[in-house]
Amino acid sequence: MQSYTIGQAARLLGVSPDTARRWADAGRVATHRDEAGRRLIDGRDLAAFSIEVAQGGIGEEDGTYTSARNAFPGIVTAVKLGDVAAQVEIQAGPHRLVSLLTREAVEELGLEVGMQATARVKSTSVHIDRS
Repeated sequence: MQSYTIGQAARLLGVSPDTARRWADAGRVATHRDEAGRRLIDGRDLAAFSIEVAQGGIGEEDGTYTSARNAFPGIVTAVKLGDVAAQVEIQAGPHRLVSLLTREAVEELGLEVGMQATARVKSTSVHIDRS
């Protein structure tokens, strides 16, 4: 399972590293240390926490989350596979994006809950890029 540093988690949540660090210090999201002593957050824990943050409207106190060129970097929070089609949900800061794509595309990208991905939006289509 992929883990994220505090800085990476902050970027995915759309907040400053200081805010993410305060949340971790307060026990709002579990962390562990790697062999270099860096604090890491398990991808599944970060995915669940990103949904909590988005639903609670908790974000950066003095800023807003914006996307550049319709790209929404975030964390995969759900993958639902059908026989042919699939549904992938990404939490990008306060934004929840859902994309319908082929099961084959999900498998080729290796998309799973807790991994980093970018949703790209053009008109009414949402495309998923593996980060």
